[in-house]
Amino acid sequence: MAAERSRRVYEADEGKLSYKRNVVLSIVNLATQEINGIAGLSVEGVGTLKKMFDKNCHKGVIIEFVENSVYVDVYVNVMFGYSVKDVAFRVQENVKSSIESMTDFKVEAINVHVMGVVFNANEEIAVM
Repeated sequence: MAAERSRRVYEADEGKLSYKRNVVLSIVNLATQEINGIAGLSVEGVGTLKKMFDKNCHKGVIIEFVENSVYVDVYVNVMFGYSVKDVAFRVQENVKSSIESMTDFKVEAINVHVMGVVFNANEEIAVM
């Protein structure tokens, strides 16, 4: 009985469901921006060669798909005055729940990389 619950059954009569990579990228981007204390996504932590040649990398988010599972790396900047640990944890929770509620993917891991702190919205980022 437990094995049946853990299996996803797709009936051929209903057809297939597929997602473009940009759909999941948009979900991650929006879920990250919803968190108080996030100044924005950062492209600083992602290597230049990775940005140019890796199709999984886009604007501070790296997503890897393995069958029905997804692995996410999010590079963010945090606003000054917020707990980095709490903000990162909330990003993980929100991204996971957003992906799993809007798609059929199972989130295996969400790695949040805090790349800098923003002291004022008009100032530059203080890179750690």
